[in-house]
Amino acid sequence: MGRGMMVLACALGIGLLTWFFTAAQERQRNPNQNPVTESGEQSHKVELDRNRAGHYLVTGTINSKPAEFLLDTGATDVVIPAALAADLRLNRGQPARAMTANGPVTVYATRIDELSIGGISLYNVRASLNPAMAPPQILLGMSALKQIEFIQRGDSLTLIQHLE
Repeated sequence: MGRGMMVLACALGIGLLTWFFTAAQERQRNPNQNPVTESGEQSHKVELDRNRAGHYLVTGTINSKPAEFLLDTGATDVVIPAALAADLRLNRGQPARAMTANGPVTVYATRIDELSIGGISLYNVRASLNPAMAPPQILLGMSALKQIEFIQRGDSLTLIQHLE
C-alpha cells in the first residue's frame, strides 16, 4: 500500500510539473494570450509584449472564433491558412498569385467580417487564404494594421485604435 501511494504521488507530481512547465513555455511563446485593453473616450489601446523569439504573437478572434496572430508588417493582407477557413466562416474567393518567403503560391481572396484583438475591433478586413500555410498562426498584415496606429518601444508594441 505504501509503495502504491509513493508511485501515485510521484505520478501526480510529474503530471503537475509537466502542466506547470508546459503553461510557462506557452506563455513565453505567446505572452499576449489575454490582451488587456485600455479604453478611453477617443481610443482603445492594447499593449503587446515581444516573445522570446522577438516576435509579437497575440490571441484574438476572427468572426468571434479564437485566432492566434503573428504581426507581420511585411504582409500585404491578413493571411490565413486555408485549412482554417471553414471554422472561421470565411469564403474562398478569386485566386491570385502571391510571393511568400517560400516562393510563389496561389492564394484566394476573402473578407473578414470582424477581427478583434482585445477591445480593438476591425470590420470588413481584406484577407487571403493560403493553402500552403500550416495552421494555427495567422499573419496579421497591413490590410488590418493600416487601420490602427502602432508604437514600438523596447520589447513592447502598443496598438491604438482611434475612435471617430
